[in-house]
Amino acid sequence: MQIEVLKSKIHRVKITEANLNYIGSITIDEDLMDAANMIENEKVSVLSIDNGSRLDTYIIKGTRGSGMICMNGPAARKISVGDTVIIVSYASMDFEAAKKHKPFIIFPKEDNTL
Repeated sequence: MQIEVLKSKIHRVKITEANLNYIGSITIDEDLMDAANMIENEKVSVLSIDNGSRLDTYIIKGTRGSGMICMNGPAARKISVGDTVIIVSYASMDFEAAKKHKPFIIFPKEDNTL
């Protein structure tokens, strides 16, 4: 049996930019991606602390060390600059392996750096 479990979590970062004219996605500082064990094009859920919205999208690499978290495309209408979000990804794995799995969870500073 396969189940989905939490793989990675970036806990409480601020949205620094929004680009309505982009085709979609979320841009994340590459340092944060590495620390959370996330990769470009990985599916993520973005959970807004401010308005309770939840959306799924994929990651684009942002400038390393910039603290950038940019909502792109239609998602920029649901989550705005200055909002605090949690970014999570999941993995499918065997039930027994899932019992031993430890997710990568990071808690960035207020400026979105480590």
